[in-house]
Amino acid sequence: MTSKSGKTGGSPEDPAIAGKTGAPEREVAEIVGRLTEPGDIEGAERRRLLGRLSAALSAGAKNAKASGEGRGRWLADVFVSVAPRIPIRDLATLSEHHHGLTAEALADDLVRTAGKATMTVGAIGGALAAAEFAAPPLLLSAPAQLVAETLVVAAIEVKLLAELHEVYGVHIPGNGAQRAVAFVNAWSKQRGVDPMAPGSVTLALGAAAKTALRNRLMRTLGRHLTTLGPFLTGAVAGGALNRAATRKLAEVVRADLRSRHELPPAKS
Repeated sequence: MTSKSGKTGGSPEDPAIAGKTGAPEREVAEIVGRLTEPGDIEGAERRRLLGRLSAALSAGAKNAKASGEGRGRWLADVFVSVAPRIPIRDLATLSEHHHGLTAEALADDLVRTAGKATMTVGAIGGALAAAEFAAPPLLLSAPAQLVAETLVVAAIEVKLLAELHEVYGVHIPGNGAQRAVAFVNAWSKQRGVDPMAPGSVTLALGAAAKTALRNRLMRTLGRHLTTLGPFLTGAVAGGALNRAATRKLAEVVRADLRSRHELPPAKS
């Protein structure tokens, strides 16, 4: 996870990633990093990348099932391996990429852009044929495309959360991997990071944090499963639900950050 130009923070062969994941998971990290890079991706390219991601996740899910790993634990482990590759921009780069905006105007534009991105992913993932699932939904029987959607939406929201910290001047210490852990933990709890609070910035996710992450990812997946329906219905529902959830997260995080740190004044 970087804080400068938007390039991803680790290569597929980084020991921190390669040591914990197999080939399918490394490919997942690469694709999710691409899907969360700054700038618009053409629809055909986005669909192609989501197709690759779905295939890679199918392979990983089969391996998890074969080894007896819990479905939620597997999904959380994959996301933790992905998080350091989410491209995070610093304040100067954010302002440059958003037409010179600063302060609240910049935060507003970040939220709008992230909402558009999760809406687009939701529309693609929701555009599936009607299907029936037993409740509660089983991750390993869910369409791989919806699992892919879950990971991409989570990555976009973690990116938004991290960049809102940049806008509000709340610096999170540590290297890319350590900052990634802090932001993933904050996303799972749907709140901002308080660098002064004990345990807010940790080197690794503890048992409670891993449980919170699993629960958040499974709730996100469950939301996406509710969008299964006729083509247009599912697409509209998937997009609308994702955008609403992203905006809600942003409202909570921004209120949290405002309560801890005065926003730098906008440039004249």
